[in-house]
Amino acid sequence: MLTVVNEDGTTPSGSSLLDEVVREGARRMLAAALEAEVNAYIAELTDERDARGRRLVVRNGYHQPRQVTTAAGVVEVKAPRVNDKRVDEQTGERRRFSSAILPPWCRKSPKISEVLPLLYLHGLSSGDFVPALEQFLGSSAGLSAATVTRLTTQWQSDHAAFMDRDLSEVDYVYVWADGIHLNVRLEEAKACVLVLIGVRADGSKELVALKDGYRESGESWADLLRDCARRGMRAPVLAVGDGALGFWKALAEVFPETHEQRCWVHKTANVLDSMPKSAQPGAKRAIQDIYNAEDRDHAEVAIKTFAQLYGAKFPKAVKKITDDQEQLLAFYGFPAEHWIHLRTTNPIESTFSTVRLRTTVTRGAGSRTAALAMVFKLVESAQQRWRAVNAPHLVALVRTGARFERGQLVERPVVVAA
Repeated sequence: MLTVVNEDGTTPSGSSLLDEVVREGARRMLAAALEAEVNAYIAELTDERDARGRRLVVRNGYHQPRQVTTAAGVVEVKAPRVNDKRVDEQTGERRRFSSAILPPWCRKSPKISEVLPLLYLHGLSSGDFVPALEQFLGSSAGLSAATVTRLTTQWQSDHAAFMDRDLSEVDYVYVWADGIHLNVRLEEAKACVLVLIGVRADGSKELVALKDGYRESGESWADLLRDCARRGMRAPVLAVGDGALGFWKALAEVFPETHEQRCWVHKTANVLDSMPKSAQPGAKRAIQDIYNAEDRDHAEVAIKTFAQLYGAKFPKAVKKITDDQEQLLAFYGFPAEHWIHLRTTNPIESTFSTVRLRTTVTRGAGSRTAALAMVFKLVESAQQRWRAVNAPHLVALVRTGARFERGQLVERPVVVAA
């Protein structure tokens, strides 16, 4: 068939000739695949006959044409129809042929269905789907704001199921905890999102829990941790978080055997805020000398040096470190390969930079449950890109109680029988 093409390579309808060729090829391939599927179904049931010897499964023309949105654009499909006269002996109902390639309800390919919520989560307003994608896909079918909005209901169900799942089969050796303040509508003006991310025994990182809380209070954190314990979560070996007293109070109540590690990024910011700007660059380098030290002994020397340099002029700033020295240096008792992961809550902070982008675009996500569901889906999407901790094989040894000195595994002494 001849097609008139403009000088810029477009057809009279305004679309690219290349896109038209791709869509026509996709339409023909889909039609051929549907025909082959129906033919195989009928051939398999050729021997199914009634009392008169007539076949029970035969072709019955075509369904009404419908448009399906695919990665190649929108293509029109006429699916073949099957007349299946067989009766299910258990239910007494007629059996029906259902295409695995193109189910009766399908109007978008699974890939398109995945892309639409992903675009929404990463900042494309639901009202912008039609103008943004209509030209690309060749149609606005299935791109309405209502289509995307309906997804939030499913996200809420997913989040509820996630927060009720069994944790007894999962072992989180390390956890990071933080309260993230976002521009979303939660129940209280000072509400935040409480986040737990854990490291499994195989070294992989995973979202453990996500719910809203009030001012990172001890009771909000205790409620979250108690819920995790109720669902079978074991006490982590080490928890990493900022200086918020609420979390540590709750941790001591629910998992008292878990070691505490304060986040050095939060601590550094807190210390520098209590010093004049002129002193901050030098103080920051002195603090970095502490958590970048080659072992705990050198870190303790670096703390003494920091106290000597700034103790006279800025005693409050120095006290912020010396009072929490044990909790700030706890990571030195674990494998050296894990130190870079354990001294900050960076896994949470870096993940929520994307979440903040989306919630800023949204300017309020509606109800509390809708807001939490959107945040949950964003974190779930980001989780696919999280890499395991360094030397993941050492995580299981940490759980077993293996001892590490200067970051190196200390072999247990051999017990000689009497």
